[in-house]
Amino acid sequence: MSETSTVANRLVRIIKDELYPGREVIGLHEPTFTGNEKAYVLDAIDSTFVSSVGKYVDRFEEMVAEYTGATKAVAAMNGTAALHATLHLMGVGRDDLVITQPLTFVATANAIKYCGADPVFVDVDEETLGLSPQAVRQFLEDDCEIDDGRGVLHTASGRRVAACVPMHTFGLPLRITELVELCDQWSIPVIEDAAESLGSFVGKTHTGRFGKIGILSFNGNKTITTGGGGMIITDDDALGRRTKHITTTAKVPHTWEYVHDELGFNYRLPNLNAALGCAQMEQLDNKIAAKAKIARSYREALADTDPGSGLYQMVEARPGTRPNYWLNAIRCPDRNARDAMLTAFNEERIMARPIWELMYRLPAFSSAITTPCPIAEKLVDTVVNLPSWPVAVSAR
Repeated sequence: MSETSTVANRLVRIIKDELYPGREVIGLHEPTFTGNEKAYVLDAIDSTFVSSVGKYVDRFEEMVAEYTGATKAVAAMNGTAALHATLHLMGVGRDDLVITQPLTFVATANAIKYCGADPVFVDVDEETLGLSPQAVRQFLEDDCEIDDGRGVLHTASGRRVAACVPMHTFGLPLRITELVELCDQWSIPVIEDAAESLGSFVGKTHTGRFGKIGILSFNGNKTITTGGGGMIITDDDALGRRTKHITTTAKVPHTWEYVHDELGFNYRLPNLNAALGCAQMEQLDNKIAAKAKIARSYREALADTDPGSGLYQMVEARPGTRPNYWLNAIRCPDRNARDAMLTAFNEERIMARPIWELMYRLPAFSSAITTPCPIAEKLVDTVVNLPSWPVAVSAR
């Protein structure tokens, strides 16, 4: 039996017998509702405030701000809308360029295009799976110049580099401190796509708070969910107030008049969804602890594989960081081994999955400026994501 088959069989047994016994189909990630979700949602319905105004929206924002330590949190209808709004707030516009990573969910790149801008795909860091500060530095030094009037320009095209959007892949904190320091040197604002990393920290600072502004997602597959939903977080109080203004159609407060003083977005999270989010936030620490237990089970199952090779090993958070264990992933030797692993899991009705296709390989982004991305291409050929959701919210 090959090493791939041996590892796959061992993980299948752990998944089916220990982590998710009795399940006919085992998803990659599923929401769990074991707290006050029904009570809060029914209360929101009874209040008749089910749209963008209500006590649960305000409470949800307060809970997220308190948990992350952000000065301001502004709820949005989903993570993509939150990212689009933040790009707009940072002044990203038509024909601008935005540095980001090719190894990400398509929403990151889509939001850039919504602004009329184009992504520049720069390679990721092999340890963190997130945007590489070293690769960004090389792009800026080799391919860009500073114009006193317009800022940072891409030399070959003459287009402005308006922002940088790194993404904390699978909830693993990237080298965000180094990246922000680099972008500050070039006066490029950093917008953190922390969609997957609620509950992840670098030291004692929550992801999403290192750049000028950051976003979170509460889609159904995230650590906690509002069904669909997102959050914009910032430590800049004035920016936070303006964020709430433009995501609420830029309506000027008035007893009866309808006056909108700038381009705004109807991106406010409904109270009904926020009610679900409040109940989920009450369980967040327990959910993360339970997901950490799942990670330990996978780690123990792989304990006798060669740690020096890095193969058939967990993708781990780097020292000094604390992940939320949103998705647990392992590295395989090559694409053939990856596909054999995926075949073995899915034949057992275990919905293991590869990483997303690289953005510059998608039709919508095939003409984007792209630096050499050997690490991203290596990772997309070798990483497998394993089921990572707690059946019950428990850390036992």
